[in-house]
Amino acid sequence: MEPAMLMAPQGGEGGGAGSMLVGLFPILLIFLIFYLLVFRPNSRRQKALAQAIEALKQGDRVLTSGGLYGTVIGNKEEGSIFIIKIADQVKVEVAKSAISSVIKKARE
Repeated sequence: MEPAMLMAPQGGEGGGAGSMLVGLFPILLIFLIFYLLVFRPNSRRQKALAQAIEALKQGDRVLTSGGLYGTVIGNKEEGSIFIIKIADQVKVEVAKSAISSVIKKARE
């Protein structure tokens, strides 16, 4: 074979930065949609839960991450541990991070 046949053709090389941006646009669009549909609603939900946990008081009904429903009857250690009544004569200490949702607020 001749050496000239092994070389790549000289004409028609890439279009520069413009074609690179056009190629990245679909990927950027997918990341934007993913952010709007997944990350943003999840962060809103986490903020709402954090606010609800900070506002917990005696009489509020909660659900723990372990699946226990209970009523808050007090807290210890500056609010980092809650005492929850899950049945008659059954009280459990639960970490603040173990509360997964606030079911019903206590009536004023």
